[in-house]
Parts: sequence; structure tokens; C-alpha cells
Amino acid sequence: MTDTALSQTAPAASQREMTIRGLILGALITIVFTASNIYLGLKIGLTVASSIPAAVISMSVLRAMGGSTILENNMVQTQASAAGTLSCVFVSLPCMVMIGYWQHFPYFETTLLTLAGGMTGVLFTVPLRRAMVTNSDLPYPEGVAAAEILKAGSESGSPESLRALLTGGLLSAVVTFATGGLRLLADGAAVTATWGGAIFRASTGFSLALLGAGYLVGIAGGLAMLIGTIIAWDVVVPILSVRLPNPAHLAAGDFATQIWTQKVRFLGAGTIAIAAIWTLALLARPVAAGIRDMLHAHGSADEDARMRDLSPRTLLLLTSLCLAILFVLFVTFQSPFAHGGAIVSAALAAVAFCALFGFLVAAACGYMAGIVGSSSSPLSGIAIIAIVLVASFMLLLEPLGLLPTEMSANGRHLAVAFSLYILSAIVASSAISNDNLQDLKTGQLVGASPWRQQVALLVGCVSGAIVIPPVLELLYQAYGFVGAMPHAGMNPDHALPAPQPALLTTIAIGIFQHQLDWTMILIGIALGIVLIVADILLRRAGGAMPPLAVGIGLYLPPAVSVTLAIGAIICWVCTRGPRKTEGGVATMLASGFIVGESLTGVLLAGVAGATGRDDTLALLPADATMLPSALGTLVFVAICLWFGHRIRGA
Repeated sequence: MTDTALSQTAPAASQREMTIRGLILGALITIVFTASNIYLGLKIGLTVASSIPAAVISMSVLRAMGGSTILENNMVQTQASAAGTLSCVFVSLPCMVMIGYWQHFPYFETTLLTLAGGMTGVLFTVPLRRAMVTNSDLPYPEGVAAAEILKAGSESGSPESLRALLTGGLLSAVVTFATGGLRLLADGAAVTATWGGAIFRASTGFSLALLGAGYLVGIAGGLAMLIGTIIAWDVVVPILSVRLPNPAHLAAGDFATQIWTQKVRFLGAGTIAIAAIWTLALLARPVAAGIRDMLHAHGSADEDARMRDLSPRTLLLLTSLCLAILFVLFVTFQSPFAHGGAIVSAALAAVAFCALFGFLVAAACGYMAGIVGSSSSPLSGIAIIAIVLVASFMLLLEPLGLLPTEMSANGRHLAVAFSLYILSAIVASSAISNDNLQDLKTGQLVGASPWRQQVALLVGCVSGAIVIPPVLELLYQAYGFVGAMPHAGMNPDHALPAPQPALLTTIAIGIFQHQLDWTMILIGIALGIVLIVADILLRRAGGAMPPLAVGIGLYLPPAVSVTLAIGAIICWVCTRGPRKTEGGVATMLASGFIVGESLTGVLLAGVAGATGRDDTLALLPADATMLPSALGTLVFVAICLWFGHRIRGA
């Protein structure tokens, strides 16, 4: 970064950055986002991004209190974002109840497991900041959007940028409320065709937040995700639809979706795994250089305060403390059922796995979030890879005598539970690392101090870990999970589906009982190798096709991938030539799309949580599809045309 750029982002000496009121506000915002994200995650398997809504709420509250600064607002959103993201442990913790190991969520155990796992996610990514944020050209769409929002809301923000942000936000909020609340607009469209028994399906979502994120992602990442979607739905699904039976006689569209869910997503997970390994290999040199710079710069007299991370000594002490907590938890977990010294060896092996795999996952998740944003990063795909590796690792330890003999008894039930328990720590670490480099990018753009942001991220982990267990317990006791009801006589129709925990539980049991079909995962790995070679050849010709982004396109629903690609294509088409607008206005419109949908999503999640229904505000019956589909398509196309028109400045 040049001296001029630094001077543009450097904070004034008098600006407050980390304050008591900011920490309290961040903790209060945490409660809202944690509760809404856990409910949505267990209900539909998705969450709402917390960083940008937290920034908007922070600006509103602190401005009303007076004396707020852009850096203080940034710290609040950093803390709340970390805490809200930590709620992604809904992917793994309910597994312990679903397999019958827990009858409820023990508060202190759940808190410590989430806290230690989340804090390692922060600590593992501190050494990555210089390589993946400061010296990287990754787009970090949500990080850039959050920075633009903070700048627009500050005293020095330009009126034009603020108007663009408000315009995009209001438009997106109205569309989201009409879609997810009133149900007047469909949230996507799909076309299904059959040919000789093969099923082809094309679909897209109408999310303005994803449209805006696609604009910020850029054409390379957007097209790579689109290619992944095309491979999944127009190559693999048609082939499998011919080869696989359809005993339930599902409609063509439903059968295609079932094939994608049960088969193609595992192919995507395999592709993501090998592409992530390749990406980490490419990052090894810049990451090592960044760590050397951090060690060399720390404590030197000429080190810029705006480039300083937590000290290596602090990192070592905190990481050791977190790993020690995990070791105690792993020993305590086994002790009621197992005996002997193998308990210690199993716990040590689990801690070593969490440390090594956690660091690798931190880099992979940070890179994925840098490409497509935290909200669109396939965390559940990382969880699938993690449970496959954890369970396989446990099976390798068994013949070496490093596991208690009790883990081999009763269909390896204890081994399954222990693997899912380890997975929860890894998921907490992955979720945070998936988010905090995005926050550090925001901080870089507004001139924040990295070490203070890292402290705020750690505080956010504490806030989230305190709130998560009672929220999980409340939802479990009130609704139950499919296949795991806490009380007799509860209505199973009201149970939360918990799709990711159910899938991870099935995979873990399948591995230990040697029933998991590895075919699609191995094919995905082979496809990933082909994509890596293709990317190398394209880069020599001046192009690019990031294999990790293609894997993400295979794994994510097309409603996400295609909509992101549309935003990227609009950006590429409309910013070519002499008539393009100044980038700031378009970026603010795109950021506004993300803001409006995020805030409205939180509001609708609160309504759903309070009423126990997600269709409380619906004006049309559930079987009314023609009118919402037509209106949704027209509105989305019109907004895309308007967005392109604004970008071109016509």
C-alpha cells in the first residue's frame, strides 16, 4: 500500500476505536443475530450475514448517543459479526442430541467447546492477514461492502454515496419483505426438461443481496461458479437421472433435486477438498512471507500501528490455552464411558488434529470467503470434508491402540459421538475463520488497527459462546429436531428439520460402519485435478478459472451460484467502455442490496422465531405459485436492467 493510500485511510489520532459502550452494544447485537441465525439454520439450513446489519445498527445507535467514529462502529460490527458467525455451530452440535449421546445441551461444556474452537479460528487467521488481506487482490465482497457502508455513514461520507446506499437498501428491503414475508414474489425460478430419460434443470434465485455480492465478486469468480453449476445440473444430474432408479416416482424436478442433494453435493465436496489443498499449496509461500514479516516487524520502532497484529507471544499463549481447554474437554467427554491411558492418547490425537486441520481450514475458508463472501462460502461442505477426515482418522488410530477399547463396542457408538464432538470444535474454528478475514478487510479499508480488531473478534467469540447454548436448548425443548424429540407427545410436524446435522450424523455412522459410498467424493477429487490443470493452462493464456470457485458452484444451490454469476456478468458488461459510472456509486448500490436484504432477513427471522412459523405474514396460500413466479421474475429482471443502467450512467 502506498503512503498516499495509507494517509487516506489513516484514522485521526483523536478518533475512538475500542470503547466500553461499543463492547456492550456489540454484545447486545450478538443476542439478536445468534438467536436468529441458529433458528434459521436449524429450520432451513441457511443463515443471514451479520456483519453488515451490525454495522448499520451500530451506526444508528452510536450516532444517537453522540461522539461516534467510523472506527468505533467498525469495532462493534467486528465483534457482532464474529459472534453471529459462531452460531454456525448449529451445523454440528445438534448431532450430539440426534445420536442420543446428549439429552440436552450442557451449558458449560457447550460454551467451552464453542469458545475454544471459535478462538482458535481467530488465532489461526492472524498470521494469514498480511498474505490474504494486505497483499492480496481477493475481492472480499462483504468486507468491501461493510467498509463502504461505514464510510457513507460517517461524518465525512459523501451525500451521493449515502443516497446510493439508501436507494439500494430500501429497494432490496421491499423486495425481500414481499418475497420472504408477504410471499407475493417468488424467490427464484426453475425450468426442468427431460430428454430420453435424462433430466436437465436450469434455475436461478432472485436475491438482490446475491446480485450485489456478485457485482463485488467480479467476473472470474462469478463465471467459475456458473461453470460449476452447469457441470452439476446439465452434465452430472442428467447422467445420474438415467442411471439411478426412481422408486418413489418423483416428478422430474424433484428427482433431479434429490440426485443433487444425495449425490452431486458429495462430488462438489470432493472437488472443494482437492481444490482447497491446491489453493493452500499456492498460498504457502506468501503466507510464510507474511508470518516472517509479522515476526520481524513486531516490536520494531518503525512499525506502523495500522499494520500491527497481536504479538507472537500473545498468539502462542492464547492458542496454547485454547488447545488445553480442548484437551480437557476431550478427556472429560470419554471418561464416563472409557478407562485407561488410551483416553489421554485419544484426546492428544484429537487436539493435534484440531490444531493442524484447523489451521489449514482457516486458510481455505478465508480464501473462499475472499472469493465469494462469507454468506456464500460453503461451510457445510467444509463440515462434510471435516467429518470424513475426523472419522477416518479415528479408524486409523484404532488398530494402533490409541483409542479406548470402549470405542469399538456397541457399533462404535462412542467413536461416532467423539468424532462429532471433535467436529464441533472444528466447525466453530472454520466459521470464525470464514468471517474474520472479511472483517479485517473492512478494517484495512477504513484504517482500523488490526490488533484491536483481533481483540474484538476474540471478544465476539466470548459473547457468542455464552449465548449459543441457551438458544440451542430453548429451540430444542420448544420444537425438537426431526428424529430427536425431547418430550413424549410433541408434534413431529413442528420439529426443526436440522438438515446439516442430520447429514453429518449419517456420514459419520456410514464411515464407522463401512457403509459410506465414496464414489462421488472420489470422482469430485478427480474432477478437481482436471480443473486445476485447466486453470494452470488458462492462466498461461491470460485467463483464469479458480477451481475452488467451480467446486463451490457444484456444491451450492443454483439459486446462490447463478444469481452471483448474474451480478458478476452485469458488472463485467456494464463497466466496459467509456460510459461507465464512477465505481463508488455502483459499489454503494450493490452494498445497499446486501444491507436491505440482511436487515429484513433478521426482521423476518425474529417474526418466525416468535410465532414458530415462517409464513405468518403471507398474503397468498402456499399452493399459489403462478402469480408470485411471474411477478418475481419481472421484478428481478427490471431491477437487473435498472442496476446496469445506473452502472453505465446512461
